Amino acid sequence: MATFPLMLRRFLFAVPILTACISQDSAQKAILAVQTANTPDVLPRMLNPQLPFAYPSSLYKSRIQGNVTLHLRIDSTGLVVPESTSIKASSGYPQLDSAALDGSKQLRFAPALKDKKAMAVSIDLPVFYRHPGSPPLPGDSVLTSKSAPPGKTP
Repeated sequence: MATFPLMLRRFLFAVPILTACISQDSAQKAILAVQTANTPDVLPRMLNPQLPFAYPSSLYKSRIQGNVTLHLRIDSTGLVVPESTSIKASSGYPQLDSAALDGSKQLRFAPALKDKKAMAVSIDLPVFYRHPGSPPLPGDSVLTSKSAPPGKTP
């Protein structure tokens, strides 16, 4: 039992040394290297002829609008991995969020490529729900009034 305090002292001495082995700058460079190591040469391309995101009829009738940002994992065959799909930014309306998640299951992509080889990637995909008779939401400057609302309408 007399060796326990010695072991504890060695551990407490080693912890500051281990945590000081990497600087903040080195850590940021290491993180950046990991994040960009598998950047594709060609990004995935959506193959769906129409967007599969249904506009919930009750929200459409009420002219409720919103944006949902989905985080998707696209495998090397171009299929969305449903269990890894999540809502990155909610619209604030659970029905819109659910409709976006449901629609994502029908998405098909040409896979991302790195050195001409298909690869899996993760992307963030915005889904915009707009009612044609409602005023634009803040930040809609990129959407024109002549464009049809995305998704199916009831």
